[in-house]
Amino acid sequence: MSVMDNKELVRTFVDRVAIHHDVDSAAELVSDDYMLHDPGHPDFRGGVDAFKEMMSECMGSSRDESFTVHDLIAEGDKVVSRWTVSGCQTKDLPGIPNKGGCYKIDGISITRVSDGKIAEEWVEWDTAGFAKQLGTS
Repeated sequence: MSVMDNKELVRTFVDRVAIHHDVDSAAELVSDDYMLHDPGHPDFRGGVDAFKEMMSECMGSSRDESFTVHDLIAEGDKVVSRWTVSGCQTKDLPGIPNKGGCYKIDGISITRVSDGKIAEEWVEWDTAGFAKQLGTS
């Protein structure tokens, strides 16, 4: 795949999964052996099913949610995205009881593409700030 194809794959992934919460589309976008490196999910076991399970736990946990990608930069098999997510918590999240707090956090993801699918991601975001904004720190 070309660098532009990789960027388009990541754009599609963000649109379908992060913005429209279409977890089922992950099967066509994420590799079977997908791996996530994320401080918010340190025990991620890997694979598309684990990804869908993790996303399903988070879906619908916020109202007024917004996910914005500010930059997509690609080279070789990697795409870097700089993003902001915001919303107000409406249900418990793993390790974060619902207190109704609102949040706005920034993050950066590095996504590796292999054979036309998302194979691996490294995500860095302000987990401490997220917890503080939701009143759990």
